[in-house]
Amino acid sequence: MSSSRAKSPWWRDRSAVIRTTAVAASACLALVGCGALMPGQNSGGGPAVAAGPGPGVSGDSVKVVFVAVDLDAVQETTGFITASVGDQKAQVQALEDWVNDNGGVGGKELDAVFRLYDGRNDSPATEEQLCNQVTQDDKAFAVVLTGQFQSNARPCYAQRETLMLDATLVANDAEYYEELSPYLWTPSFPEYNSFIKAYVAASEKQGFFEGQKSVGVVAADSPVNRRAVEEVGVPLLEEAGLDVQVGWVDPTDMGTLYAGQEQAADTFRSKGVERVMFFGGSRLASIFASIAAGRQFTPKYSISSFDNPSFFINNPRLIPDGTMDGMIGIGFHPPQDVSDDLMPFPNPDNPAEVECIEVYEKAGITFESRESARVALPYCDAARMLKIGADNASGDLNAKTWSEAMEANGDGVLTSAGFGGALDRGRAGAGGYRAMRFDDECQCFVYDGDVEPFE
Repeated sequence: MSSSRAKSPWWRDRSAVIRTTAVAASACLALVGCGALMPGQNSGGGPAVAAGPGPGVSGDSVKVVFVAVDLDAVQETTGFITASVGDQKAQVQALEDWVNDNGGVGGKELDAVFRLYDGRNDSPATEEQLCNQVTQDDKAFAVVLTGQFQSNARPCYAQRETLMLDATLVANDAEYYEELSPYLWTPSFPEYNSFIKAYVAASEKQGFFEGQKSVGVVAADSPVNRRAVEEVGVPLLEEAGLDVQVGWVDPTDMGTLYAGQEQAADTFRSKGVERVMFFGGSRLASIFASIAAGRQFTPKYSISSFDNPSFFINNPRLIPDGTMDGMIGIGFHPPQDVSDDLMPFPNPDNPAEVECIEVYEKAGITFESRESARVALPYCDAARMLKIGADNASGDLNAKTWSEAMEANGDGVLTSAGFGGALDRGRAGAGGYRAMRFDDECQCFVYDGDVEPFE
């Protein structure tokens, strides 16, 4: 027995299996459910908007579904340590009351429907079932999405003429927003190409590439992500004088997810790569770090809010020793980036965050920490956007008239879940980011410098 175990590859070792299997589900705790897909995995197109009132719009009310992932169930299953997000149904009720106490949406009463989604059973079939429930049973005008990663989800809502306010920490580029126009909007997070430009520039500014001839990029092999990496990310890294080694990861299922990252780690090590970046979301970074460590490959990493920094801090037993040494990157979502000790909560410099916290406090809802508000703040951003668009829409309220109103009135709309606002420049709300690094003294991530704008 001892001889056999000594010859077993690292991934057969029980401790390694436990660690890598656990981190494979890390996305489940970052506003999302557990899914097989990565940011930018969606593809499809939305049909034209029919004339007249949109679905869920009556003479006196507008029906909107808020989807919540059952994070308590996910945490119970995985054993991950994470701040509780609180009573999500009560948070939605508080937003409904606040909207209706302040004139409703376009003079109509907001009818907010709460639907809890079990992320542990995520699949194309279950997400199609949820889409059917929202669009056929609820007949909703809009849906506030959390945890919907499968490729069929967003096109399904667009085809049913249902407005989407995406509160999932998932990346979509400008071209994809156009493909699903006017249905897809992201109140709290950045447009993906703008993010990539900022991510590369900030990594270079922080000295991540100093003394290096090459860089490894771990990237989800999906249509949107491949387009963004090949057309934006790789050229920018090459302009910095780097030989770019891209490890494409097929996120179809756990088998292909592991195989792709194993191949990437082996390739990077054989090529002498000492710096690794991630384009694809929270599951890539945490899984890759464990795989690389098992292969005695210990590069320095650059990550972002898409990689869920709080998971690295909250679950040290799942992260190989030394993984965070010298780790840098950028953050655009404070609830999953930094601790309250390093950044006041709510932040007096962010009036949107202060406003949203006050909305919840009036309903008797408080949060143990900013991380605990990581779902509630994007919910609030979505409710605020719904009201702004509906209040300024002309004629019948539908996805087209709502979107036209948002495009005309997006200037100055801030996100409560991040920095600034960018709705005057597109359909993604995050306006800025800050340089981020792991600090050895506090054993936490900290921000450096001022807020920088996304393009």
